[in-house]
Amino acid sequence: MIGKDRIEGDLIRTNKKLLPLSWLYGFGVGLRNMLFEMGVLKSRSFSTPVISVGNITVGGTGKTPHVEYLIRLLKDHTKVAMLSRGYKRKTHGFVLADKDATVSTIGDEPFQIMTKFPDITVAVDKKRTRGIEKLTNGEYVKDIDVILLDDAFQHRYVKPGINILLVDYHRLIIYDELLPAGRLREPVKSKDRADIVIVTKCPKDLKPMEFRVITKAMRLYPYQQLFFSTHEFGELRAVFTTLQSDRNTQSTQALSYLADKHVLLLTGIASPEQMLAELEAYAQKVTPLSFSDHHAFSKKDVELINEAFSALPSPKMIVTTEKDETRLRQVEGLSQEVRDHLYVLPISIQILLDQEEAFNQCIINYVRKKSRKSIMVKGKDNHKSKDSNLTGDRPLTISFK
Repeated sequence: MIGKDRIEGDLIRTNKKLLPLSWLYGFGVGLRNMLFEMGVLKSRSFSTPVISVGNITVGGTGKTPHVEYLIRLLKDHTKVAMLSRGYKRKTHGFVLADKDATVSTIGDEPFQIMTKFPDITVAVDKKRTRGIEKLTNGEYVKDIDVILLDDAFQHRYVKPGINILLVDYHRLIIYDELLPAGRLREPVKSKDRADIVIVTKCPKDLKPMEFRVITKAMRLYPYQQLFFSTHEFGELRAVFTTLQSDRNTQSTQALSYLADKHVLLLTGIASPEQMLAELEAYAQKVTPLSFSDHHAFSKKDVELINEAFSALPSPKMIVTTEKDETRLRQVEGLSQEVRDHLYVLPISIQILLDQEEAFNQCIINYVRKKSRKSIMVKGKDNHKSKDSNLTGDRPLTISFK
């Protein structure tokens, strides 16, 4: 329910005064890419299927929900591993997530994935080639069928079998500038390395005209496929215990529950704008309290959160993201009022314009072809995980011989 005044590219902000610095930055990035193209710096391929999900912009394009989509698509039929850098973790080298893993040891996003999908393998390593080696040599885990790389588009030492580039509908790369004038980490032409480009965070009612305009403007090559996705917001879920004296308060609530509420939106993500717009369509009033991406909440931050929520008129609640939930659960000092009214808003993605089956088939076919095992599909292909929101009436049946 994004407001109709929101259009593609509407959140791009550039500073023209910093363009000379952007040109210098671009020279350095271009030189590095040229060294890879010339073979001076080596990209390495692996026999195990590797799918990379990333972007070329600073900030959120929805990487985690798209990685989760791929996990749901594959996990019931293949042994999936997710490898991340583990941004802002306090450990070094290769770490395989286990029951003792924390946000500090593996990072907030891998911890979120591990918690939501306990039946897959999650590991972190800044050196992705080393991480893939350790996941496939049989020393730490056996029989991995496919590895998902999180935020690895710039990590060119790995040559993935499928390279997925995410582009924010509200920050189309074709209208942006390189750092520091804009938010691009690489020149726009770097999109040519992608096998699949997904324009994310689109309005659910994306018009055919917009589709045609963006498709033409992206100027992709014939070997590249373009898809469009949107965020789906689930039911609100209580992070801690709910207010015992309020019999109407439950562990989960539909978004319509916000109708008469004053909401404090607490986020430590790169781009909270779409979440803010979604909540504003339901709540009485939304007050944003935003921190930087992957923010580690300090004692002073906790005091600020307590004070901001206490100042809101009743009825009220506080809403946060799944990524922030992983860190908020570990902080001390949150008031009982905050704990009683703190809810998380889950996010998933939907492929638009009736392209979901084509996207699913593209992923399935690659894994089927490149897996070290023989993947046999019986019956009609239908790529729906039993706990996902993918379309289709029957699950995909894959057997390994």
